[in-house]
Amino acid sequence: MDDLDKYIEKRKKRNNEFKNSFEIGYENFKVGILLRRAREEAGLTQEEVANILKTKKSAISRIENHSEDIKLSTLGKYADAIGKKIYFQFT
Repeated sequence: MDDLDKYIEKRKKRNNEFKNSFEIGYENFKVGILLRRAREEAGLTQEEVANILKTKKSAISRIENHSEDIKLSTLGKYADAIGKKIYFQFT
């Protein structure tokens, strides 16, 4: 565990608000990473996805990098554009 990980763990133990915010932020980050990977596996650039969805590349970048407030309908359109399906699982 490096110094940053140790710091984060200490903060999470001392401050529940930090812990909850950190966990939510991390989950949102993972969603963005999954979206980017799926697009790359489909062999598409952000520009190409933007053209399919009739939007701008910056909108696709926001979806992939700031996915904390993304609508399910937007996720569905994104998935369709890259030829993928979205499945949700509750554990």
